[in-house]
Amino acid sequence: MTDTSAPLAPTLWVPPPAVHTRGTLAVIAGTDESARVYERFGRRIAIDGYAVGIFEAADAGEARAWLRAQDASPRVLVGSDAGAAAVLTALAEHEEVDGAIVAATPVGATGPVDVAARTACPVHLGVLAGEDAQTHREIEITLPERDFLTGVTIPVLAVHGGSDAVAPFGEAEAYLEAIPSLDLVETLGGLHDSLNDVSHRSVAAKVVLWLEALRSGTPVVRTVTP
Repeated sequence: MTDTSAPLAPTLWVPPPAVHTRGTLAVIAGTDESARVYERFGRRIAIDGYAVGIFEAADAGEARAWLRAQDASPRVLVGSDAGAAAVLTALAEHEEVDGAIVAATPVGATGPVDVAARTACPVHLGVLAGEDAQTHREIEITLPERDFLTGVTIPVLAVHGGSDAVAPFGEAEAYLEAIPSLDLVETLGGLHDSLNDVSHRSVAAKVVLWLEALRSGTPVVRTVTP
């Protein structure tokens, strides 16, 4: 039974009534982002059977507490930008979750980010332009040392824009490859908001495939070349 004393997810998307809940994701929003920024992502993943809670926080504390209280596993920490840094910090502290997804890991990122560098998706640009997309909270991005990542014992999916000018793909790759069980996905020509950029449908499909493999403990599809 779900622990009602645990923190509530500020925003929660759940699978449709006829769909069995196959797992739980706790998403930590990025710098100055509200839960509104992840509405499209949350709705899409929920349709495929995964409950998605969105947290507007500087660290993974509330998201971790909420995940621990959920019945449906796998339980997965997710973060983008500053949220990715928070997730990696939690993993470096050996947080007991089943998996993690990090997007737009802010390796090499400095200063404010121009919206044009975040996405080329017109719908997402419209979302970012809304006042309800911003929280104006102060977050200091701190990534754990690369050596700490070698101790991460759970599977990690990393999604990163191949043309990310905020956090260059090559720098992120060199940093993240220290994780022993890493699946790194490059969005070709993609910008910083890799969960919400023009390739958001393909990214969501990859996330679901990865979640299904995590849930079953083995890949669920393979490509056969004649």
